[in-house]
Amino acid sequence: MDARLQQYDDKMKKTVDFLISDYATIRAGRANPHVLDKIRVDYYGTPTPIQQVGNVTVPDPRIIQIAPWEKNLLREIEKAIMTSDLGINPSNDGSVIRLVFPELTEERRKDLVKEIKKKAEEGKVAVRNIRRDGNDAFKKLSKEDVSEDEIKQLGEQLQKMTDKYIKDIDRLMEEKSKEIMTV
Repeated sequence: MDARLQQYDDKMKKTVDFLISDYATIRAGRANPHVLDKIRVDYYGTPTPIQQVGNVTVPDPRIIQIAPWEKNLLREIEKAIMTSDLGINPSNDGSVIRLVFPELTEERRKDLVKEIKKKAEEGKVAVRNIRRDGNDAFKKLSKEDVSEDEIKQLGEQLQKMTDKYIKDIDRLMEEKSKEIMTV
């Protein structure tokens, strides 16, 4: 691949990778420890991911269990989960915190699919913005003794790359939507 195209390929790949990690935090009725990825706990004054202050397990398909390494963190973890947008009330038995995920209602599933589509659209916009930046950069190459044919070829390769990543985003959106709608 042309070195001038590589940076745009890398940026588009990062956009798709970000979308994948974002989709991992959307729950599909089953307990997935990745829903905790964005939640931070106040650990001695430092916002710290839950996975770094305790043991996170999935003992049952609809339960996440968090066993903090220090008992005094139970309240902090509980507070962090309650103030997050997770929408689940944690139950604290004095040694572990359990998150019980209810079955998703049909309405909630449809809302989640809308959210998935919105995130996919944001990803596509980001990829198209990268393409625009690339095309702008290629147009400036005409001042540097690069032939119009070569600039046109770079633009075509960039468009193929854009199409590929947009197709990837569509595929990810379809897979996640299907996962959410499966009861």
